[in-house]
Amino acid sequence: MGAVARRPIAAVTALVLFLEAIGVVFVNYVLGRVVDGQSMSLAGLDPDAMAAGAWALGGVAGLFLAVCGGFLLRAALKDRAPARPVRILLIVCAVVHGVLGAAAVGLVGWWAFAWTMVVLGLLVLSLLMYGTRDADPRGAAPSKPAAPPAAGPDLRPTGP
Repeated sequence: MGAVARRPIAAVTALVLFLEAIGVVFVNYVLGRVVDGQSMSLAGLDPDAMAAGAWALGGVAGLFLAVCGGFLLRAALKDRAPARPVRILLIVCAVVHGVLGAAAVGLVGWWAFAWTMVVLGLLVLSLLMYGTRDADPRGAAPSKPAAPPAAGPDLRPTGP
């Protein structure tokens, strides 16, 4: 299943992240509008500040998900493993989905947990299918063999 499924899995994961980015931005926009329209406050906070915070969080979270989706789409189109900083970003995205999934069970319900676990699974599967950039995706041997480690000046043979 390796090389054949690698590109479609990354493309589907990118599409899911793009859709999730749109959903997060929309939900936070609606939340900000509701807070602003009802003049709600929490512990005496300014409703305008809470609305602006909801909109800002929606924008930042949507941008984060869209950037992760863009990197996965690029990996799918080029069929090349992402670079180390991009892999770290995708791992952070997977961890965030795991934590949000655990919180979603109690706050939203099992369907939200199932959704975040599907996205988490797609992210992990995409990361595992591509491996690292240093590894050859075809599994071929390296072109030149590694040199044996050089003995330092302090090392002397012992025994006969």
